[in-house]
Amino acid sequence: MLYTKLAKPVFFRMDPEKAHHLVIDGLYTAARIPGLPAVMRGMYGVKQYPELEVNLFGLHFPHPVGLAAGLDKNAKAVEMFANIGFGFAEVGTVTPKGQAGNEQPRLFRLPSDEALVNRMGFNNDGADAMAQRLAAVTDRRIPIAVNIGKNKTTPNESAHEDYRACMQKLYPYGDFFVVNISSPNTPDLRALQHGDELSLLLTTVMEEAAKQAAKAGAQPKPVLVKIAPDMTDEQLGYTVETIQKSGVAGIIATNTTISRDGLTHPNKKETGGLSGLPLKARSTEVIRAVYRQTGGQLPIIGSGGIFTADDAYDKIRAGAALVEIYTALIYRGPELLNELALGIRQRLIADGYASIAEAVGADHR
Repeated sequence: MLYTKLAKPVFFRMDPEKAHHLVIDGLYTAARIPGLPAVMRGMYGVKQYPELEVNLFGLHFPHPVGLAAGLDKNAKAVEMFANIGFGFAEVGTVTPKGQAGNEQPRLFRLPSDEALVNRMGFNNDGADAMAQRLAAVTDRRIPIAVNIGKNKTTPNESAHEDYRACMQKLYPYGDFFVVNISSPNTPDLRALQHGDELSLLLTTVMEEAAKQAAKAGAQPKPVLVKIAPDMTDEQLGYTVETIQKSGVAGIIATNTTISRDGLTHPNKKETGGLSGLPLKARSTEVIRAVYRQTGGQLPIIGSGGIFTADDAYDKIRAGAALVEIYTALIYRGPELLNELALGIRQRLIADGYASIAEAVGADHR
């Protein structure tokens, strides 16, 4: 309980964004101290079990629990994520040009709700800086996804060119890519989830992926789309239909929510995207709906409100092939990764499944 007893009380007395930077900078530094990565692996690494391994998108995941985008916006700490127990990690959201994001303060804790509200606004160093960092990573033990977005000043009608630019600059360095059209913190971004704009955007990204793959003489790398939890059933249906037609490899469900239902903490008044425990039920509902609509043919990564092995396993049974955490890491620390992975394994065995793949979508059968 090193994190919850020692580190967390210190972090929670600090400004949330300062604590955030301290963690990422600390992981970056730790990767460069001889022997320390191995020590961290010994403390937090998740033991490999065949039941937990996932082969998806042509990639191998040692276990199904990954890091959601937002923690490491600039790919600074990539080398340490496997050492603290992640099965894969998303970096970003990155935009073609670096940008400062929204005014501070822009990250708020809601401890009584086990939640966060953020209105960061895609603050990042830009695609060139991320490409440079990822190019320098030689020890890549887990798949790394690059989450891409548009610059704040780019109008929606030109958004597809921003996503294309990110793919051009970062294609050699990501194992797979995530198109972020669902953050509530970039004006009008969520409008890209619907209709012709979504179709144009995904066509452009897929064309660019094919072009880059041809240049490298390889198969195109997987592209996924991250969707919001706040759509109506009808909107979700149309969005998923468009995503399916585009030929992308999968969906991440879901991003943060603008809903504030059932919250008790005073920070619920802050604008921005809410993540954490209050998102759990809705994100699982969306996973279930997407799985049902696609007949389980479009892989889903489940994200939102996962704090326990039951939370993660519920998402797997609802249709998620992999799951991601972020807010729970802030509240529970890296100890949680072992708890989740081993807890999922226990539930697989109890249900008579030999692998994660057998459990995916079990609630629909």
